[in-house]
Amino acid sequence: MKIVFLDAQTLGNDVSLESVSSLGEYVAYPATSPEKTAERIQGADVVITNKVYMGKEQIDSCPTLKLICVAATGTNNVDMEYAASKGIPVRNAVNYSTESVAQVTFMHILNLVGKGFYFDNYVKCGEYSDSGCFTNAVNPFFELKGKKIGIVGLGNIGSRVAAIASAFGMEVVYYPTSGKAHSDQYKAVTDLNEFLGQCDIVSIHCPLNAKTNGLIGYEQLCKMKRSAYIVNMGRGGIVIEDELVKALNDGVIAGAASDVFTKEPFAPDHPYMKVADKSRIRLTPHIGWASKEARECLIEKIAENIRQGWQ
Repeated sequence: MKIVFLDAQTLGNDVSLESVSSLGEYVAYPATSPEKTAERIQGADVVITNKVYMGKEQIDSCPTLKLICVAATGTNNVDMEYAASKGIPVRNAVNYSTESVAQVTFMHILNLVGKGFYFDNYVKCGEYSDSGCFTNAVNPFFELKGKKIGIVGLGNIGSRVAAIASAFGMEVVYYPTSGKAHSDQYKAVTDLNEFLGQCDIVSIHCPLNAKTNGLIGYEQLCKMKRSAYIVNMGRGGIVIEDELVKALNDGVIAGAASDVFTKEPFAPDHPYMKVADKSRIRLTPHIGWASKEARECLIEKIAENIRQGWQ
């Protein structure tokens, strides 16, 4: 069995891929450009891809292909219908990064709500030393207890975020992107504008699809409280990026954070780089899924997917 991993560098160099590489003839490329994909998968039985696109052209170029393994949960980088029409199964990795994403979600929430950027800078720039006061009450923050968090997409990750929010004493509601309530534990709000209007924090954990693409733009953000925050841990296209920037610059909401972007990595002139008050936005380079433990779990799930494919 020949196994080709097209973008192995995405998993880092601090975790072992032995459980995958030991399953057959293994070839790993750090990264693969679109024009190189067809050439590199020649003779492969299994192709592993994190973000490299596998569509009709790529699939047709490899007549030996028997299995596509996605090194992620989302499968939007594979033409699923065409793969199915060719009898080629596509296996993704589910629920490997729940704890990692939930932790990064709260890293952003706590930094936004607690004004972490401001207070860190206040001390480091010397203002604290010059102030003559042991504390700083100029830039107040609010407690999470008693506040309402709204979760867009109450799947594995959204449910874990809800549980952590509950531990902080927050009230949890969720917006089901399917339009149908599916939880007995938390209240569903099926009207998006109503949902946004009542939340102090909105946390996004849904997949990108026809229903969620462009789900939240300036019009929707204007329904939120001026004191509210929004955190996007789902996919970049769910929030219209330039419209979020306008909302931040107009003071429509208090702040935002995003771990995901429409194009990754984004260009230097990305709209998020044009937020006037940088303390209003916190950005991370799509690292929510990538704790060491999550990546180790992901590798084991890829190996298991390959083993199951050959049973």
